[in-house]
Amino acid sequence: MAEEANKKNSLDDYPEVLEVHHIKEYMGIGKDQAYELVRSGQFHVVKAGRSYRVAREVFRRWFLGV
Repeated sequence: MAEEANKKNSLDDYPEVLEVHHIKEYMGIGKDQAYELVRSGQFHVVKAGRSYRVAREVFRRWFLGV
C-alpha cells in the first residue's frame, strides 16, 4: 500500500532532473533497460561521475516524439 501512495501518475510528479531510477519507474522497465536507454544517445544525457542525469523536459520531448 505504501508503494501505491508513492506512485507518480505524471511526468510532472518527478523532479526537473531525472535519474535512471526515475526513468525506470516512469516507463515500467528494468534497471538494465533504463541504463541501456540513457546510454543509447536518443536524447541528451549528462554523465556526472558514474551517474546519469536527464532534464525532465528533454525526456518528455523524446517520449512524446516531439
